[in-house]
Amino acid sequence: MQNYLEFEKPLAEIEGKAEELRALARQNSEMDIEKEAAALDEKAAKLLEDLYKDLTPWRKCQVARHPDRPHCKDYIETLFTEYTPLAGDRNFADDHAVMGGLARFNDRPVMVIGHEKGNDTKSRIERNFGMARPEGYRKAIRLMDMADRFGLPIITLVDTPGAYPGRGAEERGQSEAIARATEKCLNVKVPLVSVIIGEGGSGGAVAFAAANMLAMLEHSVYSVISPEGCASILWKDAAKMREAAEALHLTAQDLFKLGVADKVIPEPLGGAQRDRAATIASVGETVEKMLSVLEKRQPEKLLKERRQKFLDLGSTGLAA
Repeated sequence: MQNYLEFEKPLAEIEGKAEELRALARQNSEMDIEKEAAALDEKAAKLLEDLYKDLTPWRKCQVARHPDRPHCKDYIETLFTEYTPLAGDRNFADDHAVMGGLARFNDRPVMVIGHEKGNDTKSRIERNFGMARPEGYRKAIRLMDMADRFGLPIITLVDTPGAYPGRGAEERGQSEAIARATEKCLNVKVPLVSVIIGEGGSGGAVAFAAANMLAMLEHSVYSVISPEGCASILWKDAAKMREAAEALHLTAQDLFKLGVADKVIPEPLGGAQRDRAATIASVGETVEKMLSVLEKRQPEKLLKERRQKFLDLGSTGLAA
């Protein structure tokens, strides 16, 4: 069953009526309702186009968080072969919010790492809703270090509200783990590409996304803090999340203009959740193009360009 966002309720009513008509027709073969149902389909298609024509930043946040969007596990199962998951940080535990391992991408050996939110109540609890603890970032560091030693390109898939803020995580060095993961991203001498497939929240996302090239899905978001968190701090009112989303410039389109994102990947009309297969295929094509460019460069050049990219942020785009 299709899950609808708050602003999609009028669309839900129209598509629901069309489905009701078809359900009646299935029960009574003598009923001829296809003309009425087709008219409703046409009306729904026009409304869907209107709704997604010019989404506000807050609505983009809602789309980026849609539970039916393809998640890291879906991308790995579809785009990669011979995937061998690697678990644990060799220090404390295995964090199920972060998944990764050795795989082949278009017959190319790679290391793939990403946040996994889960797709039902049980898996979401197991994956901690994609919010990694320190051991998750330390696992990512271990995998990136392995890829660097064996000369394997690294692909990261980012989809997290942010790092887990619990007491235990802080006691085990959450901020240090995030800083070390970011440092490792900046120091590997292999191609590193990252895709924001949903939410890119705070340092928890940066720790995976300090890459040579960063792509974002059309309705994904990437920000230093969630709109709700920003509103709570600035206005002491989480209800002002819409204003915060505007001020944060967190959309893929804004970040492309600012030079943070190198590529915006188009999504199917209505968001990635409406055509998961097409979205995953588009991400695969983009990753292939980015890797093809980076693989021609020498390790020292990859390292220098990656560092310079982040040093240059804010020097031109933000001033504009």
